[in-house]
Amino acid sequence: MKIEVSEIIRSKRKTFAIEVHRDARVVVRVPLRAPDDLIEKIIHKRRSWIHQKQELARERSRLIPKREFADGEDLLYLGGMYRLKVVEQQTAPLLFNGAFLLSEDHVERARDLFIGWYRKEALRKISERVLYHASVSGIKYGRVNITGAGKRWGSCSPNGNLNFSWRLIMAPLGVVDYVVLHELAHISEKSHSKRFWLKVNELCPDYRVHEKWLSDNGHMMVL
Repeated sequence: MKIEVSEIIRSKRKTFAIEVHRDARVVVRVPLRAPDDLIEKIIHKRRSWIHQKQELARERSRLIPKREFADGEDLLYLGGMYRLKVVEQQTAPLLFNGAFLLSEDHVERARDLFIGWYRKEALRKISERVLYHASVSGIKYGRVNITGAGKRWGSCSPNGNLNFSWRLIMAPLGVVDYVVLHELAHISEKSHSKRFWLKVNELCPDYRVHEKWLSDNGHMMVL
């Protein structure tokens, strides 16, 4: 069966990379001057792996509960599941106190309220973790930005600014720390080279455990 590729991205990278996203789309990243026939050859060679990843993505998609923001639903925050309670006579639209308390007057805009809450918490907590780990490691960085990225947990700009998806705040703190350290490592090592992974291992020796958690659970970090 021929592989349908959603996007081929050319850049100054030296290696080829095939990504199967949570929606089963296939994205291929290639060097600027990579010939089309070589790209096709590499995709064909990895077709079994791609099909397996696509089927896993589709299966995980079927397991994601449809979010209705109804009383009794559970939502992720720092790796824990917390109950949503729809309450009467609450002045604030959304509060968190060991459970999510959503005013019944604001249920219709619950998704936007939760995204806003997660963004605020992500900026607060991730900024704290970046400051802490940068201080310990002696790595200098620019700004911390929170984004709506749905495909990447974090990224590092050429000038040292660090970007993180607000969805990351749903993960356990150890996983948050790993993504922070991953991006801090990119300040000195821009590509995913052997030296980069040696730096990650130096900063976070158990990084593979946290990578696996993201691989196994990342599809649940959605609203």
